[in-house]
Amino acid sequence: MPITVVAYDPDWPLRFRRERAVLEEVLAPWLAGGVHHVGSTAVPGLASKPIIDMVAGVQDLAGAAPAIGVLAEHGYVHAPHRPRAYWFYRTATRSAEHTHHLHLTEPGSDLWRERLAFRDALRGNPALRQEYQALKLSLAESHDVVDGYTADKRGFVARVLASAGITLAPRPATP
Repeated sequence: MPITVVAYDPDWPLRFRRERAVLEEVLAPWLAGGVHHVGSTAVPGLASKPIIDMVAGVQDLAGAAPAIGVLAEHGYVHAPHRPRAYWFYRTATRSAEHTHHLHLTEPGSDLWRERLAFRDALRGNPALRQEYQALKLSLAESHDVVDGYTADKRGFVARVLASAGITLAPRPATP
C-alpha cells in the first residue's frame, strides 16, 4: 500500500480537540499529564499522513492496563509497541485506513519527551519544518511500506532531538 502524505489540513487541530475531549473523559481514572497532539498533523503547515497522532500521560502504565478495554469500546485497537507505552490505532468506518494513533505512557518517559520535543522543534522552526516536509514527500514516493518510510526518517528525527538535548532511544524489536 503506498504511503499517502497530503497537504496540511486546517481541520486537523479541530479533529484532535474533539478526540481529546472524548479521551479525557474515558481515560480520567488514569490520566496524568493530559492528552497532547503530536506528529505532523500537530504542526501547522506541514504535509502529513492524515492520521491524528496523540500521546496521553498516565500516572502508572501498569495501573492503566484496564484502559485497553475501555479504549476498545471506543474503537481503538491495541497493538504491541515500546515496553513503556501502550499503542492504539483507530480506523475509519468500513476502512482499514488508520485515522488516529494514541500512545499511553508516563509523563517524562522517553517516548513522551521525544514526541513533544520533536513537535515543538518543528512548530518553532520554519526551515526545519520545510526540510522535514521535503524528506517526507520524497520518502513517500520511494516507499510502499510504512516501516521503511518511518525508518528512513529516523536520522532526521535523531538530529532534531539531539539539538533539543535528547538522544533518540534505540527502537526495540516489535514482539
